[in-house]
Amino acid sequence: MSQRKHNSSCCNEQQSTVHHHKTASHGEHQHQKKSHHCGCNDEHAILLANDKPIPISNDRQAVYRIRNMDCPTEEALIRKKLANMAGIIALEFNLIQRILTVHHRNASLPSIEAALTAIDMDPEPILNFDTTADFTPIIKWKQLALAGILALAAEITHFISGPNWLVLTLALVAIAIGGIGTYKKGWIALKNLNLNMNALMSFAVTGALIIGQWPEAAMVMVLFTLAEAIEAKSMDRARDAIKNLLSLTPERATVLQTDGTWQDVDVKAVLIDSVVRVKPGERIALDGKITSGQSTINQAPITGESLPTEKGMGDQVFAGTINESGSFEYKVTALATQSTLARIIKAVESAQGSKAQTQRFVDRFAKIYTPIVFIIALCIGLIPPLFMHGIWFDWIYKALVLLVIACPCALVISTPVTIVSGLAAATRYGILIKGGMYLEQGRKLSTLALDKTGTITYGKPKQTDFIKLGSSSEQDIRQIAASLASRSDHPVSKAITLAAEEDNTTHLNVTNFTAILGQGTRGEIEGILWFMGNHRMVEELGVCSHELEQQIQSLEQQGKTVVMLIGPQGVQGLFAVADTIKETSVAAIAELKKLGIKTVMLTGDNIYTANVIAEQAGIDQVKGNLLPADKLAVVSELSQSGIVGMVGDGINDAPALAKADIGFAMGAVGTDTAIETADVALMDDDLRKIPQFIRLSKVTFTILVQNITFALLVKALFFALTFMGEANMWMAVFADIGTSLLVVANGLRLLRK
Repeated sequence: MSQRKHNSSCCNEQQSTVHHHKTASHGEHQHQKKSHHCGCNDEHAILLANDKPIPISNDRQAVYRIRNMDCPTEEALIRKKLANMAGIIALEFNLIQRILTVHHRNASLPSIEAALTAIDMDPEPILNFDTTADFTPIIKWKQLALAGILALAAEITHFISGPNWLVLTLALVAIAIGGIGTYKKGWIALKNLNLNMNALMSFAVTGALIIGQWPEAAMVMVLFTLAEAIEAKSMDRARDAIKNLLSLTPERATVLQTDGTWQDVDVKAVLIDSVVRVKPGERIALDGKITSGQSTINQAPITGESLPTEKGMGDQVFAGTINESGSFEYKVTALATQSTLARIIKAVESAQGSKAQTQRFVDRFAKIYTPIVFIIALCIGLIPPLFMHGIWFDWIYKALVLLVIACPCALVISTPVTIVSGLAAATRYGILIKGGMYLEQGRKLSTLALDKTGTITYGKPKQTDFIKLGSSSEQDIRQIAASLASRSDHPVSKAITLAAEEDNTTHLNVTNFTAILGQGTRGEIEGILWFMGNHRMVEELGVCSHELEQQIQSLEQQGKTVVMLIGPQGVQGLFAVADTIKETSVAAIAELKKLGIKTVMLTGDNIYTANVIAEQAGIDQVKGNLLPADKLAVVSELSQSGIVGMVGDGINDAPALAKADIGFAMGAVGTDTAIETADVALMDDDLRKIPQFIRLSKVTFTILVQNITFALLVKALFFALTFMGEANMWMAVFADIGTSLLVVANGLRLLRK
């Protein structure tokens, strides 16, 4: 689930109602696609859903790092402990970074921290939400090595028929040194009625001690602890994929001082509007706009673009990118903690809380599977000796072996590692995925709806035609049109403004200016009300004519967009602008067709212009003359027949982006709209990123299936071997360790380029 945030200058009222929640599956999509959340009576339902938590708009947050929380086992224990605490709304888990975010309303933070401490989850409060701070997981390798030596000594002493007291002493000391943590976690879990893998292992080792298998009990405990340590180190690679993003930004920047000198300053101390100088070969430390000089900049860390980009006066630069040639100065536009790169890191970290459907299934399966296996093991250890004349030692030993192999660690650890590896891999290509659920769902995409301007086309149309229609002079018409156009940020208005600037046309003062959604603009100039807009506006004002219709149609059939200046005496002038299609759009549409995805273009432009662009791009279906509400309706209709994606700029397309199963944001790189609004943000204007995202989704799902299948097959095999009397505790623990490491390694394959 996700909650939308939309920013818009022209449609705030409409967008403010679009706070929809994503669903986990298409089946849910049919009936409860995105319901509104009031945040009043369903707080604990949100908390206990075990899916992605829903941040409520007026909640508070407490953020903690918990160093020994890196597995769904700990997540389940924490959820159960905090579930009934007053004031807690939702819990957000980032297992890779070991971050717990508690959404609450006036909850007692000391009580929350005390509850976490009671289950051995010592919380470290994170100030200013700086979750990117580096830390090293605590693994006591020397202590573990000593435990291993003692366990091995117990095995050797037993093998050479040494004294039993020595074997027992060595085994107990090895278990105390290497396994006290497991016993502690197991006891805490049992106290909280949570039968997890630590509890299973504690039962297995204790049972082995009781039946006299002392060396084996010690070695099993040491190997289990070693396996957890190795898994923690393996997880570091997935963690490092995100942490390495931090190293892209230099710690210091050369900043202009008030006395005119330049000084190296810590980037965290650099304020907005400061002037920074960058030398050739340096990494750019902060986001900003170039004020002097020019250069070639490698933006691959942010956008995934393989070729460097030429930058000059007024161009945007981003923290973490590389200045390859010239020297330049730029004015800082964002603090270090708010840079595009910082927001990417935060978005990827937040994405880990959004579980993929497969991950949710595995967590639920493990939750049911573990107690069932424990009951089966209990029955195996008791029923044959009690009712079938079985030998107590043999059947209890089989039960203990079953408990060891039953640990679901390999199963539950494989999915988060795979998902996070996929999310981290995507950032290398300039694809920012907001959650595991979208990464997995991408492979199911059947239809992709695309906005035209700025998505399929460059979004920078040029004025191609001007026709004087009214009694006013040509100069007056151009001047009034340019004055109205200069107040709007629409691409068509920008084209008219640019043409006026090239002709050195001066602007008049405009008062009471208003943008009319889906039609155009209006404003007063020297006390006279003027309108400038499209065919729809002309019809709404009742000033359309047969001759005007013919002129509009003629230009639109050429693929041009037409707007008109309307005054008290009717239409005074006609302006036509044309956009050009991106070469990358043609290639992207072709790739999407190969993947079997239907493409639909949704645009507010006239149908003639839309058809011309669609034909050039190879789009399957076109719908023109659409308002934002119309785009929303089309996406709703398309969603009835499969998983639908929507590509837009995140502003006027926000309702449709929210309604789609997967919203893809295009447009200005790194904007709040691109990073915060969409489910998937493409960090440049290249549509070819979408086929790449779909292929990554398919590979990720394939690896998930491989890991789950392998883990279950190994367990099934050892269940059979246990019943046949061919498996022992050594074999079981090695199988569990081996399976865990293999599925983690398989998941980490996604980090390869």
